Amino acid sequence: MSEKLTRREWNALALVGLGGLLVPSVFASCKTSSGVIPTRLIGTAAAKQAADLGVMLGTQTYSFRDRSLDDAIKAMVQLGVKSCELWDGHVEPRNLQWEAGQSPITAKTKAENIRKWRDTLDMSTIRAIKDKLDAAQISIVAYTSTIKDNTSDSDIDLMFRIAQNLGVDTINSSATVNVMKRIDPYAQKYKMRVAMHNHSHVENPNEISSPDSFSRGMEGLSDYININLDIGHFTAANFDAVDFLKNHHQKVLSIHVKDRKKNQGPNMPLGEGDTPIVEVLRLIRDNKWPIPANIEYEYKGANTFEEVKKCLDYCKKALA
Repeated sequence: MSEKLTRREWNALALVGLGGLLVPSVFASCKTSSGVIPTRLIGTAAAKQAADLGVMLGTQTYSFRDRSLDDAIKAMVQLGVKSCELWDGHVEPRNLQWEAGQSPITAKTKAENIRKWRDTLDMSTIRAIKDKLDAAQISIVAYTSTIKDNTSDSDIDLMFRIAQNLGVDTINSSATVNVMKRIDPYAQKYKMRVAMHNHSHVENPNEISSPDSFSRGMEGLSDYININLDIGHFTAANFDAVDFLKNHHQKVLSIHVKDRKKNQGPNMPLGEGDTPIVEVLRLIRDNKWPIPANIEYEYKGANTFEEVKKCLDYCKKALA
């Protein structure tokens, strides 16, 4: 790299035209005969399953948003899932009606519950969540938490401490382009990667939804700032997930697997939309990229357990 290039210029070039020359990750991984497994997951059931499939295939626990964490864990065990991206809705008290058997609580009450929980949180609560998943032999590959422009500094710091106590090195966030500059110092402080999650809201330049918004979100920031590519939303926004991965895979820490139609089309059962799911999974497998693929079930189905099973079966067939 020319000494005349500034970090800002280099980051911009990396996303728009240098593809495979992206800055190497600062996080170690171990190359095995079956692919590249993140170092901290070597020896786990997730690593063995990834070796068998060629891709670390898991779920985003948001897929089980209709049930408590304990019931989500039971479902994942039954489905043979060995890795997950942990949704903060399964960590924070957003759905107390699960335990109380009540109807859904109001938005105001939910916000009050979360605020009280955050203000009084003892990290032993978080470590207990990790213990539950460890006992089920399910590895947490990332913690998911939304960080927007109005998120307080104290809440951002708390999200990093929660992730730290979950034993992960990655936070995936539906953040904004503007807030990434505030997040980066915390990522450097905690030595933790933050992967920006995209939606399809291309009409808002502050939303992360396009190759350009990824570039602007990372511009001038450290190597801790990366990408969590939702291939369904990317397709709905009329971008090519296969081409993007070919050029920028070193910055993609994980993908969300869902199927959507182009032109802002709806979520569909896997294989019925326009998302190149099979091509993406095989691209990751054949290149032995350390990119976990997490199913995020969002289309309207009859039963969460059965629909996630269908999604897993579809992906496994694609990798067979």
